[in-house]
Amino acid sequence: MTVRDLTGTGTSEERWQSSGVLDELPRVDPAAVRPPGRVVVLAPHPDDETLGAGATLAAWARAGTEVAVLAVTDGEASHPGSPTLSPDELAERRVVERSEALGELGLGGARVVRAGLPDGGVGRHRSGLAAAVADLVVAGDTLLAPVVGDGHPDHDAVAEAATDASAAGVPVLRYAVWWWHWARPEEFDPAGAVAVVPDDAARRAKRAAVARFTTQVAPLSDDPADAAILPAPVLDRLLRADEVLWR
Repeated sequence: MTVRDLTGTGTSEERWQSSGVLDELPRVDPAAVRPPGRVVVLAPHPDDETLGAGATLAAWARAGTEVAVLAVTDGEASHPGSPTLSPDELAERRVVERSEALGELGLGGARVVRAGLPDGGVGRHRSGLAAAVADLVVAGDTLLAPVVGDGHPDHDAVAEAATDASAAGVPVLRYAVWWWHWARPEEFDPAGAVAVVPDDAARRAKRAAVARFTTQVAPLSDDPADAAILPAPVLDRLLRADEVLWR
């Protein structure tokens, strides 16, 4: 597993847009990639389902798609050394934020299964992750999971679990979160990728959902250890008009 630098603000959205690589992708309506059955989102941390594909999920929810979320971790390690919130307090806050965000996406009734794996240590619990996926997924489901090589160790472990499920016959769609941060446009491989074009209502729903994650989009305090995990340059990439999914 390659360790990526996820510090700083990463590759700017301006660079992604000016490169033209995203303009070359097929542009599709959310209905064109909507699975026929239930969608099970594999979310390494609270907010990944929203950041990676929130507008698409909002559009699918309006169309009647049933969605379940496997919450792999509770995100307790996002602010190590915080003088404001302990890991347990942070986890409690993030669980509430995710519930509120799902409500904004029209998924307030979605089933959420908390696997309780350690934030930052999912790779050491692959058997537990595989068991959690197997317990939740049933015939006819489609997984929505991080793209292989997303860059965060937990995301990469979850991506590999989805690959294992795919090998067993479970359809998988992929989203990216941290890949947009560390990668460069010249590294973008368009194979299997589409630009999903949500309508304005779905885009607004995603923005409202992202705003619910106050522990991530705003500082917890003025202490450097409490800095926002998702400052404006990072959110610019994740809140672009279209969402890229890989099939």
